[in-house]
Amino acid sequence: MTPTSATEPSPVAPSFAGRWCFLLLLLALGAAGCASDGAASAHSAAPGGPKPPQAVPAKDRVLVQYRQAADAMRQGRFADAKPLLDDALLTLGGLSAGDRSARQARSLFREESRKNFRGEPYERVMAYYYRGILYWMDGEPDNARACFRSAQIQDADAEKNEYQADYVLLDYLDGLVSAKLAGDGSDAYRRAAAAARMAAPPAYDPPANIVLFAEMGTGPAKYASGEYRQQLRFRPGQSRAVTAVLRVGPLVLRAPAFDDLSYQATTRGGRVMDHVLANKAVFKDTTSGIGDAAVIGGAIMATQTGRNSAMDEAGLGLLAAGLILKGISAATTPTADTRTWDNLPNLLAFGSGRLAPGDYTGTLEFADAGGTVVKARPVRFTVAPGRDTVLFVSDRD
Repeated sequence: MTPTSATEPSPVAPSFAGRWCFLLLLLALGAAGCASDGAASAHSAAPGGPKPPQAVPAKDRVLVQYRQAADAMRQGRFADAKPLLDDALLTLGGLSAGDRSARQARSLFREESRKNFRGEPYERVMAYYYRGILYWMDGEPDNARACFRSAQIQDADAEKNEYQADYVLLDYLDGLVSAKLAGDGSDAYRRAAAAARMAAPPAYDPPANIVLFAEMGTGPAKYASGEYRQQLRFRPGQSRAVTAVLRVGPLVLRAPAFDDLSYQATTRGGRVMDHVLANKAVFKDTTSGIGDAAVIGGAIMATQTGRNSAMDEAGLGLLAAGLILKGISAATTPTADTRTWDNLPNLLAFGSGRLAPGDYTGTLEFADAGGTVVKARPVRFTVAPGRDTVLFVSDRD
C-alpha cells in the first residue's frame, strides 16, 4: 500500500478550505438574491388619485396631501386645502427633526423611495407658499409672512443651511406684509430685486387691497440617470403664459411671473440626499471592481495548478470571496427617489392693486411673452372693507 503524503488532502473528506469555499458561495448567492428582491420595487409609483391620505402607505402620505391640496386650491376648495397642508407641514416638521425611514435610506442597502416622502426643496417651498396664501385669505397676513419665511428656510436647506434662498416672491411678500403691518420691508425688497431674473418687482403699495396670486404651466418632473440610476435629475416644466391680467371695473392688474420652479429645481446648489447617494455609487463601483479582480484571480489560480493542491484551494477561496463582493455590490441600491409632486405649476406670478369695497365681475387673462391671450375666463369676487381681498388663480383650472 502506498502511504498518503502528509501534504496531499484526502480525496474523500473535504478540506477545511473547501468547506469554507462552499459556505462562501452560498453567501454570495444569498447576497445576489437580496439584490434582485430590492430591484423589483425600486421604481414603483407613489399612489395618487382620489384616495384619502390615510388610505395610502405612510411613506407616501405627505406626497398625496401635497397633490390633493394643489387640486383643492385650483378648484376653489380652500377649506379642504388647509387641513391637507397643515397635516403635511406638521409631518414635514417632524421629518426634518429626524426620521427613522430617512436614516435607513442613508444605509447602503436601503432604497430612497422607501423613506417617508418630504420632497425636494422646491416642493417643500410650495407647501409653505400655498399655506401662506390661505392664511392671507383668512385675514392673517402675519401668519402668511411666517409661512413665506419658512419657505425661504426650506430653499436654503432646512437641515444644513448651506445654500442661499433665491425666490423673488418669498422675499418680496415678506417685505410687503411687513410694510402693510407698518414695519420695514426694505431689506426684503432689496433681496427680491437682486434675485429678480424674469421681472423687476414693483415698489410696495401698502394700501393696495387686491392681492392676486397666479400660477401657470406644468412644473418640473424627476427622473433617475446614471449607471445605477443614482442621479436625480429634472425635466423642465413649461408654460405658454407668463403673465396674468385681471380686468375689472377701472382696474387693470398685471401679475407677471417672478419665479420659475424648473429653475429652482435644476439650479439648487445641492440636494439633501446627493452626498449619500454619491457614497453608495462609489461603494458600488469599488466593491464591484474588487469583486471582478478576485473572481478573475481566483479562477486563474484554480486552473493553473495541480488538482487538490493548496494553491487550488486558495484559488477557489479567492473566487468565492470575489463572488461575495459582487453580490454585495449588486445588493447596494443607490437608486434615486423620483416620487414627484406632479401637479405643481411652472411659474409663480403676483400683482396687487386697489378697488373700493363692493361686488365685482371681470375677466382674468393669461398672456404669453408677446402679449397674446392664451386663456381667459370670467371672475367674480367681493371686496370687503378694512381687509385685503386675496385672489388665487391658475391656468390649470
